[in-house]
Amino acid sequence: MSGMSPPSRTPPRNAPIAGTPLRGEMRLSIEELAAAAGISAARLARLIRLGLVEPTAPGASEFTAATAVQLRRMLRLHGDLGVNLVGAVIIVDLLERLERVEAELARLRGRRP
Repeated sequence: MSGMSPPSRTPPRNAPIAGTPLRGEMRLSIEELAAAAGISAARLARLIRLGLVEPTAPGASEFTAATAVQLRRMLRLHGDLGVNLVGAVIIVDLLERLERVEAELARLRGRRP
């Protein structure tokens, strides 16, 4: 994966693809996450080292199922649109924030008489 940004150019701490596990949420190993994303475990390990993908907790080797979805989105942006990986992480984070805001807005609109 030549052309990737060095670790010093990674996005802010809240931007890496990481899953805060929800109660009962499925956990994936590195190998399972790599398979779910359609990449090699070595490529995933590199993304983890770069800080672009994070486990459920520092030093852990488990990931949430949501991380697999986020990783696939990031890789699709990178592969289909040519967005660099750091930019793809930021875009995925912003899209998820937008989706949460839209869901909250819809919920609030549903409460109106």
